[in-house]
Amino acid sequence: MSRAQRLPLATWHAVILHREHPSVDALKRQLELLHIRVSTVWPQIDGADASCDVVFFDADMGHDGQFPWPRGFAPMPMIALIGSEAPGRIEWALAQGSNAHLLKPIGSTGAYSALLIAAHAYQITRSQADDIRALEDRLRQRPIVVRAILKLLQQEGLDEAGAWKRLRKIAMDWGMTIEETAEAICRDDRRTKSGA
Repeated sequence: MSRAQRLPLATWHAVILHREHPSVDALKRQLELLHIRVSTVWPQIDGADASCDVVFFDADMGHDGQFPWPRGFAPMPMIALIGSEAPGRIEWALAQGSNAHLLKPIGSTGAYSALLIAAHAYQITRSQADDIRALEDRLRQRPIVVRAILKLLQQEGLDEAGAWKRLRKIAMDWGMTIEETAEAICRDDRRTKSGA
């Protein structure tokens, strides 16, 4: 991570979703040394804490319903605090959207690397989800593109390659995506009538 990409941790607010425990105290000390504001809550996150920058949560005693967002759709990086390596507990933590973990008992190190790993994993996951949504939107719009091509074939007497070329040119001229242009053509947008 380059210096320009380093996290602005001094502006961050971390929530630790865990009952009182010596590991929580150790984690809180580490985070405060990084100048991160820390809130400790139990048994659930609500209100102002839901807009924090990172959540550390107890994977051992955690349960569904502790988070005010749908399972696996946290709006921030999530770090599981794991004491028991029981498969069911690990699966539950992963289902919550855990991006990194810390093993309990927590000592005097580990929080910083967990923060960096979680933030990086969260950004990658979010970017991939955005890409998938964009591709799904384009896929849903494919029938409109086909209708626009057919319309250009009929109205302008073009062959298929010519209709595609014309659609791309109109999209570039209008500064729109192919899909947006196709939708405009299918709506008989005034710009198509003016021969843009």
